[in-house]
Amino acid sequence: MKSQFKINEPQLELSDETSLEAQVNVLFEVADNVLDQGAVKARTVKHKLQKYINSSDTLKRLYAINKIMSDGKGLAITVPEEDDADKILEDTHRWIAEAVAKRYIQNKIETEVEQALVDKQEKYVDEIRLGIIKRQKGPENAKTLKKYAQLEVMDSIKLPKNVQALLRPDSFSEIVGQERAIKALISKLASPYPQHIILYGPPGVGKTTAARLALEEAKKLRYTPFTDKSKFVEVDGTTLRWDPREITNPLLGSVHDPIYQGSKRDLAEIGIPEPKPGLVTEAHGGVLFIDEIGELDTILQNKLLKVLEDKRVEFSSSYYDPEDDNTPKYVKYLFDNGAPADFLLIGATTRDPEEINPALRSRCTEVYFEPLSSKDIEKIVLNAANKLNIILEDGVAEFISRYTIEGRRAVNILADVYGYVLYTEGLSEEDSINISLKDVEEVISISRLTPYEEVNNEENYEVGHIYGLGVSGYIGSTIEIETAVFKAREEGQGSVRFNDTAGSMTKDSIFNAASVIRKITDKDIRDYDIHVNFVGGGRIDGPSAGAAITLSIISAILDKPLRQDVAVTGEISLRGKIKPVGGIFEKVYGARRKGIKLVLVPEDNKKEVPVGLSDIEVISVSHIEELMKYVF
Repeated sequence: MKSQFKINEPQLELSDETSLEAQVNVLFEVADNVLDQGAVKARTVKHKLQKYINSSDTLKRLYAINKIMSDGKGLAITVPEEDDADKILEDTHRWIAEAVAKRYIQNKIETEVEQALVDKQEKYVDEIRLGIIKRQKGPENAKTLKKYAQLEVMDSIKLPKNVQALLRPDSFSEIVGQERAIKALISKLASPYPQHIILYGPPGVGKTTAARLALEEAKKLRYTPFTDKSKFVEVDGTTLRWDPREITNPLLGSVHDPIYQGSKRDLAEIGIPEPKPGLVTEAHGGVLFIDEIGELDTILQNKLLKVLEDKRVEFSSSYYDPEDDNTPKYVKYLFDNGAPADFLLIGATTRDPEEINPALRSRCTEVYFEPLSSKDIEKIVLNAANKLNIILEDGVAEFISRYTIEGRRAVNILADVYGYVLYTEGLSEEDSINISLKDVEEVISISRLTPYEEVNNEENYEVGHIYGLGVSGYIGSTIEIETAVFKAREEGQGSVRFNDTAGSMTKDSIFNAASVIRKITDKDIRDYDIHVNFVGGGRIDGPSAGAAITLSIISAILDKPLRQDVAVTGEISLRGKIKPVGGIFEKVYGARRKGIKLVLVPEDNKKEVPVGLSDIEVISVSHIEELMKYVF
């Protein structure tokens, strides 16, 4: 660099015999040549150096030139002593050398830019000329202009914000009943090493909203890889359609060939295929949220797994020629390197974990959203009423909560009532709007809604009647079981009847109960005609009702009443042991909706019981005799 750049300024290599004053004078001369006058004046004013520059004291002038050349970053903090003058001189030399080097590089870059502009000027002129010709000819005619005008008019018509968007939670505090799930979600996302996540849970409990808010929360933390530009790209797995021939693939991307699929005109004319990046590339650096990920095509799931591993999407086409000079750089880049796809995957599903692709599950951590209780639904209704600025009569929120277990559905019911009251009473949204129980009952009647779970108002004790617990997906519910017992007309010739719709494993539970009953009561069920009824048709196929069936038959045979605020789940063994069953978490929530006060579960399921319950008690038992102490 030194050999290419020659400076006419006085040389900095001064002999030791040169006086300090002479050296400082030379430095000021060099500064005037290296820095423009504007920079010198600006730095002089900035650091208040006027009196030092014009001083007769050489040390003060040395202090000033060091400040000017280093812009205040040099060694000279105050006017130096005479012993420190050599250090300050050496430091000033260094700053001048850096300024000279910087000036040289700037000049060189400017020269190269000017040369590049000259080289490409003719090409730019040709492109501009071609563009002018195209515009003069134009693609428009009277019909196309008319259609364009129609589109502009249509686009100017805007419907107000829909009620779901208006009432969607804006913060974590508005996502009711999911405190633990939200903490788990944020802890996995707001980390220097965020993990792919699958969210499990029933519909309408806030999975999508929680994921969106979690990303916004993660952006605020400096140690996460997310930035303000990180996107939340949302898609529904049930709507993602793709072609195995890769003609179209909105999720991963596809290639439009120049003949059959029609790449851009300027590419098609010269036979260049065009890669079309998909949603995984759009989500690069952010979050790709796939709702109902369990519904995604199996092959497409496997392709998605490959992208998660490679963090890129590869493109190929028989039309692509890497040696073709007409290929644009971006097309060549996509074919040679692939499209970037480094994102965090968050999938949501209402399916059971066992139904999700094992390979996908192994790459993701899992978060479980909880079913909503009646109290949670009430809070959601009250929050929605506050956003709509309406007044609810006492009991309205509780009444709506009987007809749904989904927060979204509860909001829809309230919105229906809101519109009904506005119309029937001739009000506008600016008026004071009061919604009564009668209004809600009218809308529910019109919509033909039925209560999801009737509140338990049974007698305290009843013979042969008990509640079991079942689960479907992530929804738990109570199963009403009743038994009637009569003496057989002939001893040892009794019969057992049960619903034909009850599952095969449920029927087996009845026969298991027979052995236990004989051992505990010393009564042979062959001496009785026994009818076991699953109210509502049974809707179960599993062994979890075994313990409840046994208690119901024992109560009927002994004519001994059972508590009606208790629900029981557990498989019964031939020896009377209460064996573990699945879905404990959901079953407890189903019992809460029924108004049950005590739930009895197998001892081996004790760790699966939800924590922090205040309105229901859960006790674990290991044997039928222990179970009987709580229900009789």
